[in-house]
Amino acid sequence: MRRAGAAIGLAIASVVFAQEPDSFDVEPPLLIPNRTDQSSLDAQSETDVQYVDVAQLERAIERAKRSAADGKHLYRVGVISQEQVEERALRVVRLQSELATARLEHANAEAAAFSSVVVNGQPANDEHTKAELARLTEVAQAAAEKFKRAELELAEANLDRQIRLLAVGSAHKSDVARAEEKVAELKSQFR
Repeated sequence: MRRAGAAIGLAIASVVFAQEPDSFDVEPPLLIPNRTDQSSLDAQSETDVQYVDVAQLERAIERAKRSAADGKHLYRVGVISQEQVEERALRVVRLQSELATARLEHANAEAAAFSSVVVNGQPANDEHTKAELARLTEVAQAAAEKFKRAELELAEANLDRQIRLLAVGSAHKSDVARAEEKVAELKSQFR
């Protein structure tokens, strides 16, 4: 009885689902509109992307700061390691460096656009723009220097940690060698 019911159900299912997939009479409309004005939108979207990048980096810095603060608490209760706390702090410094660089690039783009403006047959020359570019350049260089210094300090702390772990038998010599190579590489870049 069950076999007969299953056979009938199988026969009905094969008839119902046996429709050919190519039997559509109506084709759906295209979801992508015509892209004829794409080139005119590209120039506008480039400047919008620069603003978005700066805003995204600012939000990412705030999230990274909260994560670093939470990391300190998580370390105290034993959820994450000290190394992970240090990496979270380094991420904040890296994002701040990227933000300073993005702001400098944005200011350079604005200065280039401003310098292409001609006033009374002479190119526009704004001292305020030059001063702002100089200030942003100094800020970006200081942020990059701070990031390099923080990265070197993190690598040195990792080397010390690996040496201590090797002394108690929890690490391998290759871990110490890798940490030493990282410190040497960062010191060569730092100078």
